[in-house]
Order: sequence, then structure tokens, then C-alpha cells
Amino acid sequence: MTFFKKDDDKLRNMANAIRFLCVDMIEKSKSGHPGMPLGMADVATVLFSKYIKLCPKAPRWFDRDRFVLSAGHGSTLLYSLFYLMGYKDITLEDLQNFRQLGSKTAGHPEYGHLGGIDITTGPLGQGLASAVGMALAERIIAGKFGSDVCDHYTYVMNGDGCLMEGISEEAISLAGHWKLNKLIVFWDNNNITIDGTVDSASSTDQIKRFKAHGWNTISINGHNYAEIDKAIRQAQKSSRPTLIACKTTIGWGAPTKAGTCKCHGSPLGSEEVAAMRKNLKWKSAPFEIPSEILQAWRDAGRRNKKEYYDWDMRAKNKGREFLDYITNELPKNWDAELNAFKQQAVKEGLKVATRKASELCLEKIVPHIPQIVGGSADLAASNLTKVKGMQNITAENYCGNNIAYGIREHAMGAIMNGMALHGGVIPYGGTFFVFSDYLRPAIRLGALMGIRTIYVLTHDSIGVGEDGPTHQPVEHLASFRSMPNVLMFRPCDVVETAEAWQLALESEDSPSLLALTRQALPMLRTHTKENLSARGGYIISDVKKGKKRRATIIATGSEVSLAVEAQSKLRKEGIEVAVVSMPCTELFDRQDSLYQEEVLGSCLRVAVEAGAKFGWEKYVGSNGKIIGMDSFGASGPGEELFKFFRITADEIIDTIKESLT
Repeated sequence: MTFFKKDDDKLRNMANAIRFLCVDMIEKSKSGHPGMPLGMADVATVLFSKYIKLCPKAPRWFDRDRFVLSAGHGSTLLYSLFYLMGYKDITLEDLQNFRQLGSKTAGHPEYGHLGGIDITTGPLGQGLASAVGMALAERIIAGKFGSDVCDHYTYVMNGDGCLMEGISEEAISLAGHWKLNKLIVFWDNNNITIDGTVDSASSTDQIKRFKAHGWNTISINGHNYAEIDKAIRQAQKSSRPTLIACKTTIGWGAPTKAGTCKCHGSPLGSEEVAAMRKNLKWKSAPFEIPSEILQAWRDAGRRNKKEYYDWDMRAKNKGREFLDYITNELPKNWDAELNAFKQQAVKEGLKVATRKASELCLEKIVPHIPQIVGGSADLAASNLTKVKGMQNITAENYCGNNIAYGIREHAMGAIMNGMALHGGVIPYGGTFFVFSDYLRPAIRLGALMGIRTIYVLTHDSIGVGEDGPTHQPVEHLASFRSMPNVLMFRPCDVVETAEAWQLALESEDSPSLLALTRQALPMLRTHTKENLSARGGYIISDVKKGKKRRATIIATGSEVSLAVEAQSKLRKEGIEVAVVSMPCTELFDRQDSLYQEEVLGSCLRVAVEAGAKFGWEKYVGSNGKIIGMDSFGASGPGEELFKFFRITADEIIDTIKESLT
């Protein structure tokens, strides 16, 4: 395609509309990052006006191209595009309220605030890594249902910060390994970070780095429309993922601040904006767009309208199975076999580690939920996440349902987020609970966005034993319980493990974490008709009928069996106590106060958990007791560690007797 000067003029005017909306938003709010939007406006203009497949009238169109602004601090670029292209849920007033309390136009793009936002971004590198998950999900669904209903690109825009973050190494390695050719990344190569120039902190040859990971790479002038256009067309034809290195000037158009870190994270200032208007011959007042330029953008927004309606007809012709699949609808009676398994487990008194219980549950779940895609960070043999019949997803076969992530927890969490956001995939991933530290940024973003991701986190306490304190998660339960919108499960037996899986799969708007044991645990539940874990906490072993409750023992996971043992011994001494299993404090907190008081009782309360004591004060009260960890663990057999750290039935008994005297 040949470009003429009139094409450049039109595109430059359209790009300048983005630029001035961005600087106007930032000036009005007195806060923001103008540099990146000004520098990447030309790339965004070519991409959004000519290539990206979307429909503002149907912003959640399943077969739209996905766009990830990994450099989320440049959010004004996204908001400007949405307004210019005619998205109905954003107005000039929204632009004028940029970064204000309650505004749709937050400081960084937030999923759910506006229909066009595909992902919450801000922590650098997370967007790029999640985009790999989106691109993988596209290939998985295209492989299962065909390119007539799933055939779209995932575009990413990021800067040097995303490429410096370690997560990017894990993510681009996997993208190259999987040959995700519909993933196209625009690198804003402007050589500027907040503190100065990139070369003060990095000398990485990014082109060679991406090539080493199996990527196609293209280098262009990011302000040359013909080069931008050609690069996108070349990338779309590649058999590998593509990095387009866009050499740009940060803050392009700002007379004195362009090309410097002064325009990275601060408003340009009224004088610089006025000079910029003069420099670019932009005569419109703040937040005003000339009608012919706005019309050009609105025409671009209508470009894929027919394609959307044609796709909608094809999708409906695919039938209910496809439509349910892409909206992650669980099949009817998906848990029938799981419920039967619970009943059988109770009947047999099945005694296994809860990680093994999870595997047994997955055997009853995976065949009945086609959207499920599992995986593990090279620990499937320990996490027991890959069950019979599951096939690995590879570059040669995207139709599998298990991912070999390798030792890449950082990327695994972000990729799971990307798959969940894309739709058509319900992801779960496994690692040791202690390594959830590597997953924390992705889990936090998943919680913030309110999406369904499930983490199988095994080796959940000092019960790990000989591996020592480096592998013994002491503070992790308390830490994740403090994170909003996360369901932190720690089941005590097979039945509670199955219940946790049911709840995790049915919780569409929050991540779920299952902390599971390495050591075998006895069967404690005696009935399965009701999912008692849905209450978060419940009386698993009550006082004898007609007897007064003297104390309540609250426990989770492996410590519930210790509590039941202590209860039995105390009963022989004439002391009646109730045992409460608390597999999920978050769900318990959602119950009404009457239920909570009924379960916990008005007597002495003692909490028992092989983890940090922090947080249990809420449940035991000022007069209660907590048996747990005040330090890191140690290396030695698990049973000996429980005795050494005094997390035993005898310790529970002594604590209760001393407190009652």
C-alpha cells in the first residue's frame, strides 16, 4: 500500500486529537503521565483506525481483537481512543473527570469501569504477561471451534519498564515456545524512564532478546505512518509472535519537554501546553475536537460493524454449546460425579492428603467442564494437578487442557488472568504454597478485577517437614486472608476439598486459593448433603446433646483433626467443647452475626493453625487463645515439627484447661 501526503495529514490530525485530549485530561486533573500517550499516538492511530477489530456498539464482542495497554500509566491514550471511536459509555465529561474519585477514567485502566478495557494494568510487566494468556486462549478456542468464530489478534503496547520487569522474561519465553503468532507487541522504544535514560540502568539488546525466544522482530520509526502500517501487516502474516520496536520521542509535540523524563509522570504545565498547541497548529479549545477529525474517528469506530453482525450469526449457528463455552457457563449437573465421590469417600472413611483429595476431585471435574485448563509450574507430580486424560497444550496442538508452565510462577499467574479475561477458559494452576509469593501480583490483580482463577497450593504448612523453613509457608494464610476479594480455602479432609473445588468453580468474580497438605488427613465429615464450607465455618463436631459448651476450638486444615482429638480427650475429663472447622474465613465473614455467634459460641474460644497467629484475634476475642506460629519453621520430620512448635492435641487441652481454671 502506497502512502500519500494526504494520508499522513489525515492520520496526523487524528493522532493530534489523541494528544490534545490526553494533555487536556492531565492538565485538568493536575496529575498523570503525558509522555507515553504523546509518543505512541501515531502508532495507536494507525492501529485503531485501520487494523484493530472492534465494535463500540458491542464492546464485549467475543471475537474482537484484544488490546492491552501494559504501560497502564498512559491510560489517557485509551480513554481518548474510546471517546473518539464512539464508545457509548464514555463522554467528554468522563474525560474531564480523569483521576477523580468515582470516575470511570481512573489513573490506570481498570477492568469493568469501561466496556473497552480488556484488563486492569499498572504494575509493569503484568499486562504483557497476561496478554500471552489472552493469545493462548484465542488459539485454544480456535483449535476447538474453528477460525470462523475465533480468529483475532492480541495487541500490546508497552515501554521499557514492562521489558525490565522479570515477569516479561518468563512470559515472552512461553509465547515464543508456543508460537503465538497472533500476539503483536508494540514496544515504545523512547529510551526514557522516570529517573532518566534507559541506558543508565540497562544495556539489554531487546531485539536479540526477543529473537532468542523465537519471536519475529521489526524495527520502525514510530512516527512514520507508512512504516507503522507496513509493520502491522507484516506482523499479522508472521508464524511467530511479533515485537514491533517503535522508535519514538516521549512527549512528542511538547516544545521543551519532549524527549526528556520531565514529561514522563507529570503534567506538562499550562505554558508548555499552550506552546504545544502553537507548535502543532492545534487551534481548538481544551476538550474540543474539530468535527471532520471526530468524524474520521467515528467512521473508524464503525469499520467492523458488519463483521460483528456476520460473526454473531455464525456464532448462533454454532449452537448453545459454543455460546455457553465462551461465556464460561458451567454445564448442568457438572458436579454430579463429584457429589457421588463425596458420598463414597465418607462411606469408605478415605484418609489421604488433601493434595491427593484434590487430584481425586479433579478426576471427577475435568471431564465434565470443557473450559477447564489446568497447569503447574513444573510441580504437577507434587501438586497432582494433571489427571488422567489431560493433554498438554503445545505449539503443534492447542486443543489440550493442561499447560506445562515450567518454573515460571510469575508468568503462570498472569497468563491465568489473561485466559480468564479472554473468556472460554477456566484456568487453574499449581505450585507449592510458599511459592505463592511469586504469584501475589497476579492474584492481587485478579482479585481487583473480580475474575475466576483457581490456585492449587500444596505443601501448606510446617507439615512439609524436611524441606525446611524455606519451603514452609508460615505467614501466607494470614497474608491472603487480608487481601480483598480472595477466597482462601484450607480444607480438612476429602469432603471439604471437594466443597472448596465446587465453590471455587462457582465463584465467577473472585480468585480462589486451595491450601493443601502433603501429609494424609483422616476423614472427619460424616454427611455431604449440604456444602457446609459455603458458610466458611461450621461446627464439625458438637458437644454431647444436653451438655453445656465450655469452649470452642476453631481450626483449619490438618489442625482440625488435632482439635477433634483434643475434644475426645477433654470429654473423658468431663469438659465439653465444640470443634469448628473454618475452611474459609472470607465466607464465614459474609454470614450474619446470629450464625457466627451460634457457631463460635459465647464461651472460651481457642484457634489452632500451623501458621502465623495474625488475624485469629478477630474470632477468639480478647479473652481467647491462639495456638500457632510465632517464627519460621525448621527442617525435620513433619510430625516432630508439630511437637516442637507445640501445635498438638495436648497443647490444645492444656490451653483450655488453664484458661477455664
